[in-house]
Amino acid sequence: MSSSERIVVIGLGYVGLPLAVALARSFSVTGLDIDLRRVDELRSGIDRTHEVDRAGLAASSLRITSDPADCHGADVYIVTVPTPVDLDNQPDLRPVLGATEAVAAMLDGMRKPIIVFESTVYPGVTEEICGPLLERVSGLTRGVDFYLGYSPERINPGDREHTVDRITKVVAGENAAVTERMAAIYGAVTSGGTFSARSIKAAEAAKVIENAQRDINIAFMNEITQIFSRMNISIWDVLDAAGTKWNFLKFQPGLVGGHCIGVDPYYLSYRAQQLGQEPLVILAGRSINDGMGAWVADQLHARREGRAGRALVMGLTFKENVPDLRNSRVVDVIERLKLLGHDVSVHDPLADPDEAMHEYGVELATGELAGCYDLVVVAVPHAAYAEWDDARIAALIAPGGLLADLKNLYASRPLPEGADRWTL
Repeated sequence: MSSSERIVVIGLGYVGLPLAVALARSFSVTGLDIDLRRVDELRSGIDRTHEVDRAGLAASSLRITSDPADCHGADVYIVTVPTPVDLDNQPDLRPVLGATEAVAAMLDGMRKPIIVFESTVYPGVTEEICGPLLERVSGLTRGVDFYLGYSPERINPGDREHTVDRITKVVAGENAAVTERMAAIYGAVTSGGTFSARSIKAAEAAKVIENAQRDINIAFMNEITQIFSRMNISIWDVLDAAGTKWNFLKFQPGLVGGHCIGVDPYYLSYRAQQLGQEPLVILAGRSINDGMGAWVADQLHARREGRAGRALVMGLTFKENVPDLRNSRVVDVIERLKLLGHDVSVHDPLADPDEAMHEYGVELATGELAGCYDLVVVAVPHAAYAEWDDARIAALIAPGGLLADLKNLYASRPLPEGADRWTL
């Protein structure tokens, strides 16, 4: 391996862009994305995901293109496209299969490149689905003309501590030489080092259980939150006490969305069912978390004794302090409140209004919020909301209104006289 080797990263989203920029510090890197708007924005120095700032883009030697012809004949191809689920919560492999076909068309038969997949999949997809597809489209032979590898992505949107240049990267190739070469490539860009998994399937499995584990733990938190609500006990009071034990796992309840935790367990459960194993714990956790938004809305409606009114939902992104709207479960709260008769307005200082409308049909309130609301739901605890002063918060709540604070952001804030407060 030498620094002159050419690497192509397919997909310049939350995962691909930070990786491509990091790799470009040591290698010749081209980033390919089929989204023309995305490419134009990146070329002008704008990353709407906020994972790479303008200075980082300007300083990078990364070449950005939407033309696959610019990517022919590379030494390494890294696929970082999304792997969502469909409306039935079945794996939707179309993005990764489309990227695989695109890579196959780029292979020239002269070099012997490694095709590395970072997209989250169930064990076996890389070797049993993507490998044969590469052979079929390219007419080349795996293990002779090209090689397969897998390195699970570990990007956490908005996390400035566990960035791609600091985390441990798991790597696995179809043979020892490929694994060693991948370790050298990824090792050149991260101070966290690399870990060589025993096989590609083991690396795929490691990724999918990382998020399934978090999902199950959060599901437990959500379930006990629902239990304790029947006893008029706040989960936050319980966690404050339980958290004093040295080995208590400090998970929190909430709306579980995003491109990983709310999706990846379905990949594992799908494969388990194919093999005749019913994944009871995994699917139970998913059921609890997928139903949390509707449960919250029902609790708020009951708290208002069934009286619908003007409602404001603060926050739409899937987590705090990121603009990422993918698989946001705040939408479940919104839709359920509407079904119960509430007139719902939605505000988010970070979300893209066009994307919110396109993905969910939600029109975001812009500018200064005006008027009083019978129900104010703090769904996403953005730092911007934490900075609001007491008067601004109080002005939102109508006389006798309800402040529903899902993450206890405003626990210490005074409310107008007669206003009600609710939290998990």
